[in-house]
Amino acid sequence: MRSRTRFHLRLLSASAALAIAAPVFAQAAVPAASAAEDLAADDADGGLGAIVVTATRRETDLQKTPISISVIGTQGIADRHIQSLYNLTDGSIPSLRVTTFEARQSALTIGIRGIVPYDQNQTARDGGVSVYIDGVALGKTQGLNAALFDIERMEVLKGPQGTLFGRNTEGGALSIVTKAPTGQFGGHIEAGIGNYGSRSADAHVDLPAFANLALKFEGVYQHQDPTVKNPLAGATGWNYYDRKGGRVAARWTPVSGLTADFAYDYAKDENTPNFSQLINYNPNGYVVGSYNGATTGTALFLPGTTTPCGGTIAAGTSRPACIAPLAPAVVPHPGRQSSSDIGVPQQPSVDITHGFSANVKYEAAPWLELRSITAWRGVSTDQWDNSGGAARQTFSPSANFSRYSLSFLRQNQFSQEFQAVGSVDQFDYVVGAYYYTEHATEHAATPLSNLWNADGTGYTVRSPIVSGTVTSANSGYQPFDPSCINTLAATVPESANSCQFIARASEAHDHSYSLFGNVTYTPAGLDIVHLTAGGRWTKDRRRGRLYVVNNTAQPFTFKNRISRFDPMLNLAVDVSSDVHAYAKYATGFRAGGANDRSQQFNAFGPETVKSYEVGAKMDFWQHRARLNVAGYIMDRSNTQFDFDLYDTASGSPTLGSHIEQTQNAGKTKIRGVEVDLTVMPVDNLTLTGSYAYTHWKAPSAVNPITGGRPQQLYIVYTPKHAASGAIDYVLPVPAIAGDANIRFHLDGNYLGRQYSFQLEPTRTDSSFVVNGRITLGDIAVGGNSKVSFSVWSRNLFNTTYYYRRSAANSSPVQNYNGSTLVSTNYGGVLGDYANLNPPRTFGGEISVHF
Repeated sequence: MRSRTRFHLRLLSASAALAIAAPVFAQAAVPAASAAEDLAADDADGGLGAIVVTATRRETDLQKTPISISVIGTQGIADRHIQSLYNLTDGSIPSLRVTTFEARQSALTIGIRGIVPYDQNQTARDGGVSVYIDGVALGKTQGLNAALFDIERMEVLKGPQGTLFGRNTEGGALSIVTKAPTGQFGGHIEAGIGNYGSRSADAHVDLPAFANLALKFEGVYQHQDPTVKNPLAGATGWNYYDRKGGRVAARWTPVSGLTADFAYDYAKDENTPNFSQLINYNPNGYVVGSYNGATTGTALFLPGTTTPCGGTIAAGTSRPACIAPLAPAVVPHPGRQSSSDIGVPQQPSVDITHGFSANVKYEAAPWLELRSITAWRGVSTDQWDNSGGAARQTFSPSANFSRYSLSFLRQNQFSQEFQAVGSVDQFDYVVGAYYYTEHATEHAATPLSNLWNADGTGYTVRSPIVSGTVTSANSGYQPFDPSCINTLAATVPESANSCQFIARASEAHDHSYSLFGNVTYTPAGLDIVHLTAGGRWTKDRRRGRLYVVNNTAQPFTFKNRISRFDPMLNLAVDVSSDVHAYAKYATGFRAGGANDRSQQFNAFGPETVKSYEVGAKMDFWQHRARLNVAGYIMDRSNTQFDFDLYDTASGSPTLGSHIEQTQNAGKTKIRGVEVDLTVMPVDNLTLTGSYAYTHWKAPSAVNPITGGRPQQLYIVYTPKHAASGAIDYVLPVPAIAGDANIRFHLDGNYLGRQYSFQLEPTRTDSSFVVNGRITLGDIAVGGNSKVSFSVWSRNLFNTTYYYRRSAANSSPVQNYNGSTLVSTNYGGVLGDYANLNPPRTFGGEISVHF
């Protein structure tokens, strides 16, 4: 206990010392800056320009906003070739973690400062970091990989944002701000091609305003062929995507002081998961049994004997241990595969997102602006995920293998927020009210799509939908056969035209109400001090039902309701005009819910975070350098953790299924330091660097399904060390035409080793990924039109690493009754499997601005 306390004090003292020492750094002219280099335009003196953010629900200068924020803007998005949020998985913003759920691009996991969900991909679960588009929270992670429209900036707000942004922001928030209509004719069109058959095109056109109405139209298209081929004819390979989308926005200014922004967007994202490779076989050296012993059948025997071995071995028996042999058709691949050894049925998952928003602002008085944000949004996901192939299941003669994970989710939401924002004398204030409601449904099926022959040298492909249909491995497959009627048609009407064996079906309703306010007081005569106090009262009501388990109708229901208050205090001091320090206390929470992969839709409560943060933001060297530093301590209570088991209990409603139970498992402690630096040593050259240190300690807890001994829990996708750096240089070439220039960009992103499963001590590889771009731009071609030519590469050096790795199938499963070992099961021992990062991609683009 004393050692932890000393660590807390050292962290606070070190961060405070940096803030106090800021004037000394300034005198020494040490290069410094913020992580938002790509928004920083030259100021009048040739230095780094101001960056505007809206983290406090009003437009403020990043350097004077007393919370830790990273920003990436239009230029940074282009330089790093960020087409969707999935492209942030390389660690471009060290404190922000973006990765796939399972191996699926169709559902992303978003985390900040060690608050990273393991499984929120359900009807009645939320994450601890919310994603916002123009102030509208997105309720589900499905659809987050859609193509980005015309983005002005992405703000990463670090630490609990429970006061102004509400629930599910205990780790922070990712706020995406689009470019509003300008009311003047203009825009840009871009097209590109690249390796793996990639091609893209997007158009963004502003029309001249008429009748005080400005319109903007956008369309995007992005495509990439699979990077891992699928040998099965007619089936799609892995890491494929085809994205299309459109958006129309309108800005109406009927009278002075009134601005109404309306937008509608629709996007369709077809994609396949990343490939799961078997990277080794029997790494622990167990005896390998044989199916070719003196007796017939599929039981395992010690090689050359008639002695049965393996399977489930009761404690205290003399039955020898052994594992199944590796199928001859399967070869472990520790390095990146370009083609699977086994062909499996797979068609692209389809995510459709759509929404309408109305954002109205009215300047009622010099001291008061009234705002309303109204939004309807929806997402549908048809998931067809066969990422595992032969990497996750052992060989058994004439047995089915390769889990085809099918999920069909539908969600719609409505939100309404009112705000009053203004300033009176020494007070700046934001007060408001918020309402959110959501309805989500999902049904899922997990057929085994392939069938081994007797000796494992070959296989056939079963239809994933119609039971009993077997086709040749090389003749393709029927993706969907609507010719038969499911016996649960009355219970699950959305699957009435299929023969799916429904593993589960659930629905959930969610209602949330809140009142919030923030007031900043700057004392008269002491305008260097700013004291902010805020709070948010929230009432949540969530209910749902799990009405099908293993193709049998079930009556399982849950209800969950809470009422809580989240406070915030922030003391900011302007040490000088260029140095700003702050200390902040805030709380936040992640809503409770229920796990629809559980046996009976068991409910769990919310988890909460208390955060203590100190920081300093500093400008030096005549605004050619900035340094932002933050240190924080976060204590999370009632941590939501998932425990899982393959159910073999006779009479269980989930017999033969993978089940998952979520419980509030205790306290988690997270400590960290963040540093952002930007330097412009000479005109046109910008150097940036960001670093995040994250230390965490998670609890151990007893698996509520199996009992037994406490298990250590792990926070996923949170490396202790993460860093990113970039070099940007702009070389004017007026000899070509007008303001023509060549822009060079190179960034490198490092992530330390991390855990990818909550119950496994197995860690992933560390990684260092470099991206680059060269642009010959702003070539005048007549009138106000300019053309640019670019070449780019992501993962320039083709770095290969495991971003997700599991050893769950490398060791036997020990079954306990309380603290007593009952049996040991060797039936699932195979080897480690892993998912690898995307390979090197590159291409060229041409864009026209007019």
